[in-house]
Amino acid sequence: MTQRVTGELRATTILAVRQGGTVAMAGDGQVTVGEMVMKHHARKIRRLLNGQVLAGFAGSTADALTLFDKFEAMLERYQGNLRRAAVELPKEWRTDKFLRRLEAMLLVADRDQLLVLTGDGDVIEPDDGVAAIGSGGSYAQAAARALVRHTTLSAADVARAAMEIAAAMCIYTNDQIALFTLEDAAEAPTGERDAISELARESVGSAQGAEP
Repeated sequence: MTQRVTGELRATTILAVRQGGTVAMAGDGQVTVGEMVMKHHARKIRRLLNGQVLAGFAGSTADALTLFDKFEAMLERYQGNLRRAAVELPKEWRTDKFLRRLEAMLLVADRDQLLVLTGDGDVIEPDDGVAAIGSGGSYAQAAARALVRHTTLSAADVARAAMEIAAAMCIYTNDQIALFTLEDAAEAPTGERDAISELARESVGSAQGAEP
């Protein structure tokens, strides 16, 4: 991976866990500019394709929002085929004169797959249903793998606990964690249903602003 890309990943930790038929994606809320924390409650995860896909970003906010839009267009073009869209986006990302300047990484998931997309043309699928990106990604991923192997926690509980561990270790990651799942709202308990709806509204509102 190039230094150009990795240099933009300090202000983010995004983690996804696929466990027991459920996919959970969690992200912290910190935005760091240089050595200063500029925001504590950023939303770095979006629901795409009418809530069937989750996508989180690490890197430049403006670049990531552009990539979200491009990726959603790819999903619609290929009728929700996550793998096909994930392969086609990095191809265009790497070769297009405008897109290849975008500095971000995407972590995308549907009910069956987790994929990491980079501007170098990489599409990476983890072997164990756990993937993470960003400055605290290695901490979150290691913690999540241990929890998956040695506990019976749900995907959502694993994601939250692992993010809390990452927040305690990475100075560019805070404990203001936004957690999304792909469970149907109609099937979720009332409290969880309300939480899912609230997070979705916050994500959409943040994406429409100048900064998440």
